[in-house]
Parts: sequence; structure tokens; C-alpha cells
Amino acid sequence: MKNIVILISGGGSNMAALVRAADREQWAKRYGAKIAAVMSNKADAKGLEFARAHGIATEVLDHKAYPSREAFDVALAERISAYDTPGQPALVVLAGFMRILTPAFVERFAGRLTNIHPSLLPAFTGLHTHQRAIEAGCKFAGATVHLVTAELDHGPILEQAVVPVLLGDTEATLAARVLTQEHLMYPKAIARLLQGS
Repeated sequence: MKNIVILISGGGSNMAALVRAADREQWAKRYGAKIAAVMSNKADAKGLEFARAHGIATEVLDHKAYPSREAFDVALAERISAYDTPGQPALVVLAGFMRILTPAFVERFAGRLTNIHPSLLPAFTGLHTHQRAIEAGCKFAGATVHLVTAELDHGPILEQAVVPVLLGDTEATLAARVLTQEHLMYPKAIARLLQGS
């Protein structure tokens, strides 16, 4: 069985979409894969409650308890690797994990570390993507699922969803429409990865 470990920092709505899709589409039966754990760098991340309610193991590693970014990433990598099974390293899915990962961490999980970003990459890496798209006069915005590389919000694109920017859109209204698409596309991208593995 291939284990999936999801990393979150907050509400975990994309994580919840993945959990629901895994149940609905029977990932265990179809792909030999299951969501084995949800980890967070914040003990009060609301998504942890959802994971527990669905019988998924949860773990908290507070990044503030570590002397450096490197030390935190080493500890996090060790916890994730505990979910590897013989011949089946765990798939690591970033779902609103608000930490920039070190190159050593990214290298350790290369090819099995995914992220979802709320823009049509390579446009608008980093934060405040929706506001920046509106200010730039973009006619379209969206979201991207990609494999993670050492460069922030870069890496091979697995899936994209396009959302029109409407007249009078605010950061909040555009973000809400993009998020709806994220919840559809992230499970689809992960299912495709599992199919190919």
C-alpha cells in the first residue's frame, strides 16, 4: 500500500477534498494508495480535526521548537519517512503548508513531493496571488498543481485550472472561485500520479 502524507498549516480544505476523493474513488482499491497521515506545523490547524474525524493519523511538529529551518525540515522528513513502506516511499502532498522547504528536504522527496499554488504558474509565485492578478489587469487567474523543486513555486506542472477574472472582483471573491477549482483539480492530479506509479 502506498501511503500519502499531507502537510497543512491551516483549515486544510484541499486536504479535505483529497480525503473525500480518496474515499469516493476508492484509491486503496484502484491504486493501492491511502492517506495515511496529516501533519501540521501548527497545533491549532483546523484541518487536523477533520483528519482525526476521518480516522487519519495526525502529527504536529511546531517549527518554532527547532533552532533552524534546516533542523525542522530534518525532523519533518524523518516523521514522513516513517510512513514509507517497503518499495513504496510515501507521496508527500503540500496542501496549504505555509513553510518554504530547504533544498535538502526537496531533494530527499524529489519526484514525490507535490504542491498546489493559487495562480497560473509561472505567473505570480509567492503570496497575494489573487490581488496581484487583479492589479495586473489579468483576464484569467487560476491554480496550478506541480512537483516541487528547490525553486519556490516552480517545478513540472501536473494540472492547471483557469478561472476568469470578473469585473468588480476582489481578492476574496476571486480566491473563493479559484479554491472551488483547486478542490476539483488536486485530487485529479494526485490520482493521475498514483496511476502512473
